[in-house]
Amino acid sequence: MKRLDVFIIALVIIVSLTSLQIFKTRFNKNFYEKYVEIKVDGKIFKTMPLNNDNQKVFTIKTDLGTNVVKIEKGKVSIIEADCRDKICVKDGPIEKPGEMLVCLPHKLVIEIKGKKALKAEVDEISY
Repeated sequence: MKRLDVFIIALVIIVSLTSLQIFKTRFNKNFYEKYVEIKVDGKIFKTMPLNNDNQKVFTIKTDLGTNVVKIEKGKVSIIEADCRDKICVKDGPIEKPGEMLVCLPHKLVIEIKGKKALKAEVDEISY
């Protein structure tokens, strides 16, 4: 293989990877209007928008125990809990619609929900 062949192959790979990254960021950026819904014992405790500007740490105290929830850079995590196994803390941050954090001993459910921001429109082919 000649030097020019290696150069062309490397160039094709770089262009392909760059195009893929641009495509992913352009079409997935604002597809969802994300928000976090926090439920305690099946009842909604708090609902708030989930965006990169929203940064907050708050404590949820119930008769069953205490959890500390952190919202930062579009991600939600439980950073502290006084339950015995602490599985909810070990789960780490969530950020996509449909993902959940659950602390069963405290009956706490944190879910990220989303609405499609793009509206379905008739395109040129449909009639």
